[in-house]
Amino acid sequence: MRGVDASPGFVEYAKTHVRDARVLFEVADAQALPLTGTVDAAVSGLALNFVPEPQRAITELARVTAPGGVVAAYVWDYAGKMDLMSHFWSAAVALDPAAESLDEGRRFPFCQPEPLQDMFMKGGLRDLEVRAIDIPTVFRDFDDYWSPFLGGQGPAPAYAVSLSDERQALLREHLRSRLPIDKDGSIHLLARAWAIRGLAGKQ
Repeated sequence: MRGVDASPGFVEYAKTHVRDARVLFEVADAQALPLTGTVDAAVSGLALNFVPEPQRAITELARVTAPGGVVAAYVWDYAGKMDLMSHFWSAAVALDPAAESLDEGRRFPFCQPEPLQDMFMKGGLRDLEVRAIDIPTVFRDFDDYWSPFLGGQGPAPAYAVSLSDERQALLREHLRSRLPIDKDGSIHLLARAWAIRGLAGKQ
């Protein structure tokens, strides 16, 4: 098994936590995979929206997969049922219309079934299947929901930590007022990913 990522930090983390000698991790570009042979299956997990040219990445996955092998990908449904992000951006845009340009739902319109199928077909893949993966995301209280946005990793956290203390507090309270908070303080949201698979090579 071979795993690649453009981030040296992520690759080092994977090496540290996966000790199986059958697995190799390396820094590489998904748009130019370092493989000359073929594999039985190639998968992109929650990564296509971070690639400058996702169509190239899909074409590369197809290139390195043996005829009849599986090529698959999954991406967050940013424009639909990625509730924890959509609530954040709705609140941010209500206070700062300029934040709309950072919203992943607008930036990654291909993270939907039809565009994904179109990209896979253009990559030469066949027998396509798409389905939703719905993941309940339960937060014990508002602080449990809010604290990840203070880590600075990703568009929403980067936006949150870029704000002044006053504007950040305003966003925090505005977001709190919009969330579906239960009587016990818990917050139940849904995170949906779209998964697609196809077969490489001609039938």
